[in-house]
Amino acid sequence: MNTIRNLIILIAAAVSVGCASSPDAPAYPAFVIADELPDLFLASLPGVRAKEFAGDMRSRTVSNRIELPSGWSGTTGGSPGKALEIFVLSGQLSLADVDLTDGGYVFVPPGSLGFNMVSDDGAVILWFLNDMDAAATIQSPLILDSNLVDWQATERIGVFNKILRSDPGSGERTWLMRYETDANIPWQSSSASLEGYLMSGQFQQSECVNGLAYTDIYFPGGYFKRPADVVYGGPEASVLSESVWFLRQKQESTMSENVVCEEVEADEE
Repeated sequence: MNTIRNLIILIAAAVSVGCASSPDAPAYPAFVIADELPDLFLASLPGVRAKEFAGDMRSRTVSNRIELPSGWSGTTGGSPGKALEIFVLSGQLSLADVDLTDGGYVFVPPGSLGFNMVSDDGAVILWFLNDMDAAATIQSPLILDSNLVDWQATERIGVFNKILRSDPGSGERTWLMRYETDANIPWQSSSASLEGYLMSGQFQQSECVNGLAYTDIYFPGGYFKRPADVVYGGPEASVLSESVWFLRQKQESTMSENVVCEEVEADEE
């Protein structure tokens, strides 16, 4: 597996030689490899091992991948003003007497009582704790099996999605997106920040850094948290094998496609 991965990286490097020069890596989290992050131990979830993708100690917001050992039990807790999202990547997790396996999704808004959680067989989950937008209209807990949700075609060839949560008040959205190998990925940008975790497949992506394409490959366990209005995609971006992403945005967004990757001039004082 490592040999295949290294070969793909070498091919990507050869493709990117056409750039005028090599840009610096993006200043935001991109091409993060979960397995290379250190293990953290969380006071709120005793006995687990966590990989922290992003977090803010001051606001107590976190984005983690968490490994639950066999026989583990705990609760979702109850952080004032915080909304919790859980997605089961693998294994088994029982929450509020609902048994979730691969693809299980949970949303717990502020004010909800802490739900008991039990994992008899162990599980790997995504765990997001964020401030709740005052404009949000979904105020009740949501538990669903994403395997029961059909893939929906988008306007782009080879791209499909499954909406897990879409709040009409705040514009917050959580969804899965599947890319087939014939998908076209133009230069594009979003007016909202976007967070993603690659669940399966191999996906070559470019980030526009000072007018140059910074290109690398995501493998399962790859993560990014891209700020609003950043340009990404472009001719070097491609779906190396069918890929499924878990994606989140925290506000309403407008997508712009076929934009230009160009150097942004600093504002004059």
